[in-house]
Amino acid sequence: MRKQMIENAAFEVANQVRAVEDSIDLALAELGELQGKMVRVRSVGGIGVGTGHEAFEKFAGALTALVGARGSMVDCHAALVVAKGKVPGLRTVAFGDEGECPKFAHTDLRIVA
Repeated sequence: MRKQMIENAAFEVANQVRAVEDSIDLALAELGELQGKMVRVRSVGGIGVGTGHEAFEKFAGALTALVGARGSMVDCHAALVVAKGKVPGLRTVAFGDEGECPKFAHTDLRIVA
């Protein structure tokens, strides 16, 4: 019962981390569109480059901060992967395609929780 609760909680955290990462990427895409529209409005309107430059500087600050937040989420994700290996019930032994299986195993296999 406890193991299932831990697994469920970890699954919820994993899903939320992915959702946050996806939200940041979506926000970056939206910022890209906004930047294009800002340039287009200036060009179409024949507006001088200096007009609205402060807005571009603020935009650049927001973009830089969001890219930093994305990097922080990458670090958070990596730290959670490491932490997962220290939580009883979440540790994994030989899962996935990380390497070839040994041809001959001469040891007893045990499940470690």
